[in-house]
Order: sequence, then structure tokens, then C-alpha cells
Amino acid sequence: MTERMDRRRGSALRKRPSAIDARYARETERGGGGKTGEGEEPVSPTGRLFREPHFSCYIVSVFGLGARVDLAGVRAGLEATLARHPRFCSVQVVDELEEDARPKWVRTTVNLDDHVIVPDLDPTATSADPDRALEHYVSSLSTLPMDHSRPLWELHVFDFPTSDAAAAVVLRVHHSVGDGVSLLSLFIACTRRAADPDALPELPTTGAPRRAGPAYALRSRHSPSSWGALAVLAAWVVSLLVLAWHTVVDVLCFSATATWMLRDPPTLFKGAEGVEFRPKRFVNRTLSLDDVKYVKNTMNCTVNDVLLGVTSAALSRFYFRKTGESGRKSIKVRSTLLVNLRKTPGLHALATMMKSGKDNWAEWGNRLGYMILPFHIVHGDDPLEYVRKATKVARRKKSSMESIFTYWSASMIMKFFGIKAAASLCYGMMRNTTLSFSNMAGPTEQVVFYGHPIVYIAPSVYGHPHALTMHYQSYMNIIKLVLATEEEQFPDAHELLDDFAVSLKLIREAASGKNTGHT
Repeated sequence: MTERMDRRRGSALRKRPSAIDARYARETERGGGGKTGEGEEPVSPTGRLFREPHFSCYIVSVFGLGARVDLAGVRAGLEATLARHPRFCSVQVVDELEEDARPKWVRTTVNLDDHVIVPDLDPTATSADPDRALEHYVSSLSTLPMDHSRPLWELHVFDFPTSDAAAAVVLRVHHSVGDGVSLLSLFIACTRRAADPDALPELPTTGAPRRAGPAYALRSRHSPSSWGALAVLAAWVVSLLVLAWHTVVDVLCFSATATWMLRDPPTLFKGAEGVEFRPKRFVNRTLSLDDVKYVKNTMNCTVNDVLLGVTSAALSRFYFRKTGESGRKSIKVRSTLLVNLRKTPGLHALATMMKSGKDNWAEWGNRLGYMILPFHIVHGDDPLEYVRKATKVARRKKSSMESIFTYWSASMIMKFFGIKAAASLCYGMMRNTTLSFSNMAGPTEQVVFYGHPIVYIAPSVYGHPHALTMHYQSYMNIIKLVLATEEEQFPDAHELLDDFAVSLKLIREAASGKNTGHT
């Protein structure tokens, strides 16, 4: 199967990035694709970072379909939508005649034959164990480079049933094209509601509606000179000081981590040097969103708090089972969390952008800040304690401007010292932490992708220096947990998936018992 796959992709690798870089200057002279003006934009600072060898990251998303693939319908849909998006019909070029040349996005012609790939897999393997065949192929993508002389995306089509879908498609996109939230929103903008094929779906809003706070309530009852107004002012000053203090602490911690002064302890989760270049295996498990929401309501916290608690519990189960160490030992490992600081365009704006093939003033690209989240590896008798501790950590992190500072500082370092210096600091930050964590919310109703109902969404990423990356993706009433693991370090990745499922089950049961005890 590997030989067939390599032959199928051989033609896609015949050109190298340097070819288009060298071609840029000649096309500029001729007034060709490299001309200045419409259709040309600079690659964002974070996008440039993802071009560096230690951060050449790719987003890989598996979409389970509820029907067999109509390839002609998919191609027609791509041609009318995704292939018209400015980033999906552009290549990155560098003018070698410029001093300190920086890459730019330049429009080009999209040939769908280069981007829609139907792998020639062994029929015996796909019929004997289709889940493993799909997993093996998706994992093999982490070893294959992408041709940078073409727009940096591919859609792989698998027209055979697996245990939880009638077929599947896999979208692989270079991270410089956009952040995960923007790319998910763009993909959803290519879909329509299953209940109304002419209507765009809706993504959940983040955060609750803003309500009148205590200051408004006090002002409505007291004059500006009342003690109530002074109390509100004092509370505001205190909260501002707390925010400033937490930000300073987090910035110092981040700086110490990035400069190798603060490192996570070596554990079975921490990757070795060069892990970013090694093959990754992508495995996933379906979790119940209803169970997570039940715990959320019981513990008076958020969905993200519950998932952080489940993660701590699962990592603890896996660690103590594999090492045989005493459960009384407590270890803290840290996770890097990418925070999208750019307001994602609405689905209607993205749909219009693809229809017109123009930006339409909608912001796009990578504007990412970093946040460091601690996970406590500890054996606990009360499963809910993992959620309590995670909730405390999450609330503490919300009272900080760490992600804004990290984005700003990376931009300043890049501006004054260059991309290599910024990449070195980011690499230090990733290498001195242990794992990556992400949680994204998808549509709450079923959507249709060019006539194909989507039954699950399973995104992940590779190319960064972590041996373990965890993604949670909600869709309808399920959550897909996706693990990207270094194959040699985690040969038993499915066991780790089991630990996540068992941990959620135990936490759900404990929450149910708590509610029963209060009645």
C-alpha cells in the first residue's frame, strides 16, 4: 500500500520551493504572477514562523461522511468555493532580488488534479480493517512533504466505510495558510445545514452575553458619591492589579521557559530532541458531549474546564499504570495552548469571500498568542477533584494577558531581530513544555459537505516539537478526541484513548452521585 501511495504522490513532489522563489523575480520583470498589486499580500509574521524547519506545521482534519463519495460533486463544490478563497488559490513566493526578502502570497491557477487525491489503497486491507487502513494512511501524511510550488492544501478522498462513517475525506493544509479556528470556520462555510440545504450553518458563540455588572447595579441605586460607588471603584482597582500581577508572573514564566531556564521534568510524555521531524500517528475516540455538559452543570464550570479535568485524569491513569510509581507522587507537566487573537470572519463573510474570490475586507491569517497550562499528574480518590483543580487553573489563566503579550513580544522580536530569533524563542518554549492542548466548538446541528452529510470532525496538527498533542472537537452531540502521538514513544496510543474514555465515565458517575447526594 505504501508503494502505491508513493507512486501516486510522486508527481506532486517533482518541484521544490526554491523553484518558485527563483521564478518570482523573472515573473516580476514580465508582469506575470509576481506583480505588485491586487492578488499579492505579505505572509503574516506567524505564517512566516510556520515556514521555519522546526515549525513547519500542517493541519490534518478527518471528516467522516454519512454517504459514499460523489467525486464529481466534491470537485464541483471545491471549484466553486474553497479553491476560490484567496489563500487556497495562492502560493508563497520570495523575490530574491530584494534585500531581506519576505514571502508574499501571489495568486495562481488552481488545478484540482493536484489537490484532490484518491489514494490507490490495497482493497484487501480496506475491507479487512478499514479503520486501521484509514488511520495508517492519515498517519503517513506526516512523513510526506507538500509541494510549495502549488497552493498549500490537499483533499484526500476515501470512498469506503469505516466503523463510524460511510466514507471520509481528509483535508491537509499548511499552517501558514491560517490558524485552526479560521480554517474550521472556512470549511464549515463550504457546508450547508442538513435541515435546510440553502442555509449556512451556525457556529456556537464563545462566552455568555455581557450582563449588567455590579457597577451598573450600584449606580442605579446610589449617587456617584455614595459608598457603593467607592466600593465598585476599589473592586475595579483590585481586579486591575490582580490582572497586572498575574500577567507579570505568566510573562516571567513564559520568558524563563523560552530561554531554557525553566523546563518540564523528563516524563514518558515528553518528546526527545528532533521529535518534530518524526512520524506521527493520529488516533481518535468519540466522547459524549451530553456527559461533559452534565459534569459542567453539576460543577458550575465550563466545558473547557471539564475537558481539562478529564485530560489530567487520563494522563494520570496512563502515567501511573506505565511507570508503576506510587500514586502519592505528584508531577506537573505543562501544555502550550495556542490562542487565536484575530476575530474570525463570520460564515457569511467567508462564503462571500469564496464566491467573489476577494478578501472583501475580511481579516484572515495567523494571529496567535501562546498560553502555558499546567496539568497535574496525581492519583486521586475523588474523580471530581481533577475538574476542581482544572477549573481553578483555567480561571486563574483567564485573569492574565499572557497570550496577548506573547503575540506582541514575538512580533517585536521578529521585527527587530529577525525570524530566526523569534523561531528560536518559540522553539525553546515548545521544547521546554511537554504537550499541546486544543479545544474547538463546531456546529450544533448536522451539516452537509457538497451533498455529503458530515458525521464527525477530527482535526489535528503535526510539525511542532511535542510528542503528544490533544485536540477536542465538538460537533452535534459528540466530541471527537484526537491524539497526535510520536509513533515510537507511544506505540500504545489506543490505550491512552481508553484512559480518556474511562476518566470521563468515572467523572460523570461521580457527578451523578454528587447530584443524588444533594437530593
